[in-house]
Parts: sequence; structure tokens; C-alpha cells
Amino acid sequence: MTAGFNIKASVWRICFDDDDVVGGAVVTGTYVYCDVQARLHEKPVDHVFFQQGIEVNKTFQMMVKPSTLMIYDRDEVEVTWPTTHIFYGKRFRVMGDAYTNFHPREERGYLILDLTRSVRAHANQY
Repeated sequence: MTAGFNIKASVWRICFDDDDVVGGAVVTGTYVYCDVQARLHEKPVDHVFFQQGIEVNKTFQMMVKPSTLMIYDRDEVEVTWPTTHIFYGKRFRVMGDAYTNFHPREERGYLILDLTRSVRAHANQY
């Protein structure tokens, strides 16, 4: 594992299939990548929001390697290693991504993902 990248994650591509027999949307996920080297940290929340009593979603930032991965908005990232990680088995939804200024084949390259926690009402639909 590359220095600084201290967790592994899986990436899921989330799809919304046609309506089911009773008219509800069916959410499915396709396993895209596994054992992706990553580093995850929580982004600080501006305390002005708390002072005003506004409920704020926690956001996170994840760096992943290699930079050639095709990760899109609305994909989900799941922490898969180490099993002692505070977010082990939890999923995060990708809100945006950014590429670094390294050449795509440069080993130092990585992706920066902006994430939010993904919470599902019917988690057994996968």
C-alpha cells in the first residue's frame, strides 16, 4: 500500500432501474472496483451553521489511487479495510471529483472525491 493511503474501499455504480410492478423505483448497484487504495477524512463544518440552528450534512473527502479510475457522481464508496476502521462497511455517496495535475500515468496521481454518508431506506434492495 502506498504511504499515506491507509484504507481500502470498494466502488459501486448506482443505477435506478425502471419502476417495479407496484410503481416504485428499483435502486440497484453494480460492483465496479475493489481494494482501491484510499485515505478518508471528515471535512470541517462551518460553526456559523450550528449557531444559526441549521442542520448540516457531514461531508468527507477521500483520496483514491490510481488516478485512472472512472468514478462518477452518485457512485458509492464502501470502506472495506481495515475492519477496525470507524466507517468499516459504511457507504458514502460521491458528490463530486477532481483530478490532480499529475499525468494520468504518473504513479503519484490520485483522485479527490467529495462524499456524503449514504443512508438507504431499504438497504436490502442490492
